[in-house]
Amino acid sequence: MKRFLLLGLLATPAGAEPVTLVLDWFVNPDHAPIVLAETQGFFADQGLEVTIVPPADPSDPPKMVASGQAEIAVGYQPQLHLQVHEGLPLRRVGTLVATPLNCVTVKADGPIRSIADLKGGKIGYSVPGTEEAMMGAMLRHGGLTLEDVEMVNVNWSLTPSLLSGQVDATLGGYRNFELTQMAEAGTEGRCLPVEENGIPAYDELIYLARPDADPALLSRFMAAVEQGAQYAVNHPDEAWQAFIAAHPDLDDTLNREAWRLTLPRLSQSPAALDTGRYARFEVFLKDAGLIDAPLPVADLALDPNA
Repeated sequence: MKRFLLLGLLATPAGAEPVTLVLDWFVNPDHAPIVLAETQGFFADQGLEVTIVPPADPSDPPKMVASGQAEIAVGYQPQLHLQVHEGLPLRRVGTLVATPLNCVTVKADGPIRSIADLKGGKIGYSVPGTEEAMMGAMLRHGGLTLEDVEMVNVNWSLTPSLLSGQVDATLGGYRNFELTQMAEAGTEGRCLPVEENGIPAYDELIYLARPDADPALLSRFMAAVEQGAQYAVNHPDEAWQAFIAAHPDLDDTLNREAWRLTLPRLSQSPAALDTGRYARFEVFLKDAGLIDAPLPVADLALDPNA
């Protein structure tokens, strides 16, 4: 296993059960319930000693859980569907951010005000496969096809490619970060939400575990992060102070605004499963040609409290 930076090792009661949690990316306001569960002692109250690990590579977390190197990881619902179809032993066991964050981002003072206005334009993206399929569905919703635009793989340079004029729009930027990032660079952005333009609603960030993970451990973990989410919403100012006390490098304008925009999107019932949401996304992937046939929801997701 690659070497990782271990974050937030706090004193815990003797006999606490160790849990390794691998994040999807470096710590940011999307992870507020996790950080607060740690700093406010909610993990310890559940008898858990949680080691929070930011990945060396964002593709590592699902693989680490699947191989038994970690008990829980933070991942993405759209990618989970494809990972399970590829044979990875994974299940959604909880929800962190309960709404899409992804959007088509354009300059606010530009000519693009709807998906239909993308005709003849260049669209930057980062993740081949899923994002191309999502863009195709959004274009059809706007009366266009992929042949009406040019898709440009800009890797992770979404905002710079839009600001420089390399592309006319991007898909893959998060509305709680990229719009603020653009404003800080002196350009206002506009978000065309994916869920309003032909994409079924989905959970942006989810907790992943193996199918054979201990339900009792998962239930206790979800109880702790539920307390963290409730604390963030009920006491936003105190929660922000606890967050930046744990991670002082994040005390800046970008993360402060991201905190404000993210709190309403945090799942307040992380263990609860919306089966229809997962079934609908399977049908979407089938219609997009990314999977051969939809899987039963039980093969993709579970509620550890059920």
